[in-house]
Amino acid sequence: MASKTALYDQHLAMGAKIVDFGGWDMPLNYGSQIEEHHQVRTASGMFDVSHMTIVDVTGADAAEYLRHLLANDVARLEVKGKALYSAMLNDDGGVIDDLIVYRMTDPHVPGEWFRVVVNCATREKDLRWMAEQTARFDVALTEQPELSMIAVQGPEAIAKAKVVLSESRGRLIDGLSLFQGAESEGWFIARTGYTGEDGLEIIIPEEEVVAFWQALADQGVTPCGLGARDTLRLEAGMNLYGADMDEQVSPLVSGMGWTVAWEPETRQFCGRAALETEKAAGVESKLVGLVMESRGVLRGHQKVLVDGLGEGEITSGTFSPTLNMSIALARVPVGTGKEAVVDLRGKLVPVKVVRPPFVRNGKKVFS
Repeated sequence: MASKTALYDQHLAMGAKIVDFGGWDMPLNYGSQIEEHHQVRTASGMFDVSHMTIVDVTGADAAEYLRHLLANDVARLEVKGKALYSAMLNDDGGVIDDLIVYRMTDPHVPGEWFRVVVNCATREKDLRWMAEQTARFDVALTEQPELSMIAVQGPEAIAKAKVVLSESRGRLIDGLSLFQGAESEGWFIARTGYTGEDGLEIIIPEEEVVAFWQALADQGVTPCGLGARDTLRLEAGMNLYGADMDEQVSPLVSGMGWTVAWEPETRQFCGRAALETEKAAGVESKLVGLVMESRGVLRGHQKVLVDGLGEGEITSGTFSPTLNMSIALARVPVGTGKEAVVDLRGKLVPVKVVRPPFVRNGKKVFS
């Protein structure tokens, strides 16, 4: 039997089509996926992301533990509330999961506290790997299943959220920079998201989430499902775990090389040796964006052919509602230039090779 978030009844009442997602009953859409997509790009939309796994990391060695666990370096989090995107790697350099980690306490304060948000579908293996890595550290891992999470995204998202939030929490938002959060009265409000738009991800006690969700709806924020979340993140050039990267693929060939903190050389994070070997040998493939201006839709696992270099594969593909054309992420030979062709059911269709993202702040960004 699938798990349900505290907002499940609200989703049904609002007409959601429910599907299984990583063992959770989640809304796919509330009638029109494309309309939900456009609302986020032009106004505001809200997503129930309470299925995500929230883990608090505390203890005297919390920072050093995470510096060992993650490919990115939490030493870069020099301000309370700052967030960091990272991969968690296995010993072979493959991606166990991608995640966001927040610094919840001031640096250099005894008994440090970080909050890690990982994917729901990888929860069991994530928690197992995280626990295995605690052996040498004075650290505690505490899952927080009693917390819910809502993402409010779009150019009007912050303004509408401030109307609903208490005055003190509203003032808190004014002081947040991108990729920063702050705690207030048991709520954690962060200026992060998965859509390519400005907005907030708000972690709150599950007993308060229904009232907050309804208040946002009353303010005109559009409820959105997994369908719009996927087209929005792909337009923003953001990876999806299990499609664009996984345990057999390293961040160096998944467009995530920027998340690997190589300095200082003395930091021996999980998977570092394997990545160094791969880097020294030279990677053979890279993740790129594809744009198809002709009719048809690019889909995952379609073959990409590059003249003189060989072939690759689409990892994520969709029709872009914002651009009114098909787009994709694809892993292709490292020497690939600006052109390729895709095998669409035996028909070879030309595509333009671009650097993601495709859309930022509602506007086309590639040429």
